[in-house]
Amino acid sequence: MTDAPDRERFEARDETGALAGLVTYQLTGAIIAYTHTEVDPAFEGRGVGSTLARAVMDDARARGRTVVPICPFLSDWLGRHPEYADIVVRSTRRIK
Repeated sequence: MTDAPDRERFEARDETGALAGLVTYQLTGAIIAYTHTEVDPAFEGRGVGSTLARAVMDDARARGRTVVPICPFLSDWLGRHPEYADIVVRSTRRIK
């Protein structure tokens, strides 16, 4: 996984360099809002989304950031991974 700050996203690529998936974000100081997760259909079902989710959350923790999970995929993933609760803002509401 690679941070591409000029595109405001983290990218996952396969061994050939093909883009397998991405997570977009907006960064304001120490607050990072993850806005969208996308996995290329050719890579669906291979755990790319979950790998990206764990990687971006580990990155946020390592950089001392607070996470605002706007992306529905990431919000759902975080519901199954309480080990990240200490860095996640829980006072926002997601509109369904």
